[in-house]
Amino acid sequence: MHEVRGFSRGVVGSGLSGAARAVWAKHDAGTDAWLPLWRHMADSAAVAGLLWDRWIPQSVRLLVAEALPGGMGDARQLVVWLAGVHDIGKATPAFACQVDALADRMRAAGLAMPYRRELGMDRRLAPHGLAGQLLLQEWLEGEQGWPGRCTAQFAVVVGGHHGAPPEHPHIYDLECHPELLRTPGLSEDVWRQVQTELLDFCAMEFGVAGRLADWGRAKLSQPVQVLLSALVIVADWIASNRDLFPYFPDAAARTDDERIAAAWRGLDLPEPWRPEIPRESVAELFAARFDLLAGASPRPVQEAAVRLAREMPVPGLMVVEAPMGEGKTEAALAVAEVFAARAGAGGVFFALPTMATGNAMFPRLLTWLDRLPVTEGQRLSVQLVHSKAALNQDFDGLMRASRQTIAAIDVEGTEELPPPGAARRAAPAELVAHAWLRGRKKAMLSSFTVGTVDQLLFAGLKSRHLALRHLALAGKVVVIDEAHAYDAYMNSYLDRVLSWLGAYRVPVVVLSATLPAARRRMLAEAYAGVAAGTYRAVEEADGYPLLTAVAPGHPPLMEFPGASGRASVVRIEALDDGLVVLADRLEAELADGGCALVVRNTVNRVLETAKALRERLGADAVTVAHARFIDVDRAAKDADLLDRFGLLPSQRPRRHIVVASQVAEQSLDIDFDLLVTDLAPVDLVLQRMGRLHRHRRGARPERLREPRCLVTGVDWAGAPPEPVRGSVLVYGRHALLRALAVLAPHLGGEDTPVRLPQDISPLVQQAYGERPVGLPQWAGAMDEARQEHERKQTEKKRLADTFRLGTRAKAGRPLTGWVAGGAGDADDTRAGRAQVRDSQESLEVIVVQRHPDGSLTTVDWIGDGRGGLPLPQDAVPPARAAKAAAACGLRLPLQLAQLKVIDQVIAELEEFCVRAWQSKDSVWLAGELILPVQADCQTRLAGFVLSYSPIDGLEVRRDG
Repeated sequence: MHEVRGFSRGVVGSGLSGAARAVWAKHDAGTDAWLPLWRHMADSAAVAGLLWDRWIPQSVRLLVAEALPGGMGDARQLVVWLAGVHDIGKATPAFACQVDALADRMRAAGLAMPYRRELGMDRRLAPHGLAGQLLLQEWLEGEQGWPGRCTAQFAVVVGGHHGAPPEHPHIYDLECHPELLRTPGLSEDVWRQVQTELLDFCAMEFGVAGRLADWGRAKLSQPVQVLLSALVIVADWIASNRDLFPYFPDAAARTDDERIAAAWRGLDLPEPWRPEIPRESVAELFAARFDLLAGASPRPVQEAAVRLAREMPVPGLMVVEAPMGEGKTEAALAVAEVFAARAGAGGVFFALPTMATGNAMFPRLLTWLDRLPVTEGQRLSVQLVHSKAALNQDFDGLMRASRQTIAAIDVEGTEELPPPGAARRAAPAELVAHAWLRGRKKAMLSSFTVGTVDQLLFAGLKSRHLALRHLALAGKVVVIDEAHAYDAYMNSYLDRVLSWLGAYRVPVVVLSATLPAARRRMLAEAYAGVAAGTYRAVEEADGYPLLTAVAPGHPPLMEFPGASGRASVVRIEALDDGLVVLADRLEAELADGGCALVVRNTVNRVLETAKALRERLGADAVTVAHARFIDVDRAAKDADLLDRFGLLPSQRPRRHIVVASQVAEQSLDIDFDLLVTDLAPVDLVLQRMGRLHRHRRGARPERLREPRCLVTGVDWAGAPPEPVRGSVLVYGRHALLRALAVLAPHLGGEDTPVRLPQDISPLVQQAYGERPVGLPQWAGAMDEARQEHERKQTEKKRLADTFRLGTRAKAGRPLTGWVAGGAGDADDTRAGRAQVRDSQESLEVIVVQRHPDGSLTTVDWIGDGRGGLPLPQDAVPPARAAKAAAACGLRLPLQLAQLKVIDQVIAELEEFCVRAWQSKDSVWLAGELILPVQADCQTRLAGFVLSYSPIDGLEVRRDG
């Protein structure tokens, strides 16, 4: 066993008085088993010591150590001590009166207290975390001689161990009710003596009695207070797990060492990644970590990024701007390895815009992890972190290979059930989806995580247990992909999160092909914690590709590595908006074969376009792709597109058209001969152009040998031309007109094509800059659009402030009220995602099939034996059928989430609630909204007719 330094070698708690030993901390109503407070204190402290030694990354330990006069030794002792005292608030009448039998034991020991009903509602004024904070502050001031103003920065860790630091009104209310802390009268002194005795016991037992005087002069930064709070929460959750730490009387016979050793063995947490700085050349590094084609070498951007990561004064923020297809993902992983080794980080979080991009990245991360050099036998914890991660095949396989028999601590109301076991996954480092590191609150604590950017933005959302999310990020390198894809609302959260990451010294890698220069500067300033406008040089850098590096306390660095030589010339042309015009043009362009991509800005335009093209060219010649498919169909469609239009297609069609929504911009590595796109913001148009002639392949049809992009979705007759209404609703008129203005010189001219990558940065900077663009006769309309855009941006930023975390206060100021007025537990929920994405709270349903006899099954068209499985309504469905049903999740369109209809939609969906499925045993279906469809895949909902097909997805029209 790993020894927990600082503990006595005698029997813990043996010197305590009978009254102190009678104070209880845990109780099981079913068995009447219980746990004394002194035992839970010792358990929590021991766990904290082991977490510090075995689990916490070096970067986190260094940050805490710098705040204390005794450095690393002080830091460990402080963590152990705070974990030990965190439940001192349970030694109060307000808490102890809750269980009569245990309260009677305490009364018999001289600790008089009213019965629970006698305290009434006032008892709620003294939650044991807040009570513990006040008791600890009183002890530090009265017994240890600390100045009163210095106590809260330490004691707030105790006050916030249930997820939210106390607020000033709550502190005042409890100070006005001292009877909740000690029963007045003859036993008041006994209460005080027991509280003091337990705190003295912790100071001696955990070896801090001789350090407290020095700590009283320290000033803890708020980031350090957050990390300490999170460590105490984790230690408490583990020490509260009955599978690991059994209650009395059964556990009373075990020695302290036996108890702690058995618990740690049962928990079996993987240790953090401890990389060493790669010494090989960049070429050797890439050859070892990634699949390079024979004779290939790293691209200039990759070479420069790794070199800069090695040469920066200290790890910090690196922004990588480079064209699509330049290997930015591989560059980010290589930089992450260097940054992690230099900073002492213990893992990586890869943030992506959508679940689809996250799912695509996850197997790439696993492949990279397989190739990392690690100590023989080391295990690395890995998680896919989004709301549908359990349905991902790669992650499901990892969970099956990582079976554990312990249950996770119940932090959200139901036990997390360990997954069934299966064959182990072979890898140089064993990759595990650890059972304890699952669930909404804990998944991000795994060493390696891939997830949607929401998981990062939640670190800026005032919510319960926010400290855990900060701890999860503080020990990692964070990679943010597609940084151009976020609007002003999301960026306000992102900037705030970056400011905290900078304070934690978290290395960050930001990737983008099309980042506006002003946005680049804002990211750098947010991370460095400097005033707006400080880094003008970062904004004025106009090379492309471009690397920007910001290290705390050092001036920014910029490098211009040059492109790889992969270049293309795209001729763009205006095309009138109209289905007949489009069908005529595509019929002509594809007369000799070829594959075209048509990107529409709304799903309705996707569906109406596909219908028209099928009528002209045949049903087999047209495929649609958008987000309005059930999950299993969306995954199958993505796989089919990659199989037919990817790097190594197995069956590329002779002539085919894919009509897609924005899903074609990201995540899918697909290649087409011709592009037709609705007008969109210029960076997105360029992203879409990245699907043109993306891969080298044999001879393309003669008409399509040069990349061409046809821009439509515009009434070209106006001055300025007017984008179609659906596009304006999605992107706003200002961004579309600016895009049109900078693309106009390239439209229709043989001598003015768009050159990739040379023109990417100039076009983006012009479109997002402040200078006027466009023809003089457009000025009035463009100024009107700009004013409307600025008004909306101001409103977005104002709304973002409602639940956005504040900036960190100066060192020594406690975290009191840190998440006051926040979103409660709504972090990784539909409501939470709506908070950080400035979107309506979308509705998601699980689609099942209802038969004429009223029975339910999974939908009958899905493969792998999952279709048509019975779903009994009088019992929890079998796991295989329930999981198959859960894979048929469908996000309803926003027209069904409008304020005027959403209540009716929810009410009608809730009418179909299968009661037997609402239990903790129904892990896949409990709490989900169910949408039953008939055999013809139609149903009615709130005045709308919903039709679904695995070919076209969901169509919605008004009934009647």
